[in-house]
Amino acid sequence: MLKRIRVEQLILGMHIKEFCGSWMEHPFWRTGFVLKDPKDLERILGSSIKEVWIDSSKGLDVAAGEQAVSVAQSDEQVEQELRAVADAQRQTAPVPLDVEYQKAALICRQSKQAVVSMFREARMGKTVDASGAQRLVEEISDSVSRNASALISLARLKNADDYTYMHSVAVCAMMIALARQLGLDEVQTRSAGLAGLLHDLGKAAMPMEVLNKPGKLTDAEFSIMKSHPVEGHKMLLAVGNVDPIALDVCLHHHEKTDGSGYPKGLKDEQISLFAKMGAVCDVYDAITSNRPYKHGWDPAESLRKMAEWAKGHFDQQVFQAFVKSLGIYPIGSLVRLASGRLGVVVEQSTKSLTMPLVKVFFSTKSNLRIPPEVIDLSAPTCSDKIAGREDPATWKFRDLDELWSGLPGQPW
Repeated sequence: MLKRIRVEQLILGMHIKEFCGSWMEHPFWRTGFVLKDPKDLERILGSSIKEVWIDSSKGLDVAAGEQAVSVAQSDEQVEQELRAVADAQRQTAPVPLDVEYQKAALICRQSKQAVVSMFREARMGKTVDASGAQRLVEEISDSVSRNASALISLARLKNADDYTYMHSVAVCAMMIALARQLGLDEVQTRSAGLAGLLHDLGKAAMPMEVLNKPGKLTDAEFSIMKSHPVEGHKMLLAVGNVDPIALDVCLHHHEKTDGSGYPKGLKDEQISLFAKMGAVCDVYDAITSNRPYKHGWDPAESLRKMAEWAKGHFDQQVFQAFVKSLGIYPIGSLVRLASGRLGVVVEQSTKSLTMPLVKVFFSTKSNLRIPPEVIDLSAPTCSDKIAGREDPATWKFRDLDELWSGLPGQPW
């Protein structure tokens, strides 16, 4: 029987079907397990979760004389109740960027832990918890709704050790933003987000010494890595009833429009819209992130390089929509203004893709730091403009990420 009980009623041996509340509130990636570890019980009691659903047919029941909060007759009834509560708690109204940075940092931290768990379970041969993945996508989607720039920008700030896991989170967020830029409906947008989250699951099947190799891969090692789309596709098929868009993107996100991609060498019209979206989001996050063997490129420089590759690599319409979703000078780009000042892009302007808000902090004329000041280049009173991109590696500003995010260090 399915029963909703208070967490204080939990005892070891109970089968936890679902947690009541936001996915962000409880400390577990997966639901549907028998509570065996006393430490897990402590973690639940220490969280903000107040109630859980248990299945007494798969584990212990509440103690004699104790009453459940409520009883359900079917899985569908539980799901409907959870959905109603989740929808009531959702916050999707737009908020200022600095406000969403705080929430996005928490989502990044929790999401990384969830994806680490997902990959660990996949390596152990367990099937992926599709419902858990969907709840994670919903949290990321709501953050993108509140302010698309926050989570996408913070997810780029991963160190080399985090890359495999946070790459999935970043691609999920960018797929959602790109889907909305392309005018896709909400169901398609959620599917795109799920596809982004799961697109690299096959890397869980790759040898760790190849996956985390600090230098260039040999031809043999690269051949092994090229098998990850097929391996991930197999893992998702084993789950059963997985969104077909997630299956498609997992298998085809390395296809190129000129037919030079893998695993099938598909050409332009043979590649779905969602796989084309996945290709763009995957490459952008890969080249802007720090990897075991190289430092990430500046966001604006990365878009410039991708534009050079676009004709044979990416679908032109999808790439143009991607640029619009990020801005020609994405947040975090180091730019030189006509006045000779250097600044970092902190926010996009609604008026022009080429006139973002820039925090200036350095004078090239005096070669000295100056008091930071945010300038809206699109403002009628502003006479300054972007003269060009600058390579952060040349200047070696250690606090560049903190300047644009307002958050110290790696904020998540």
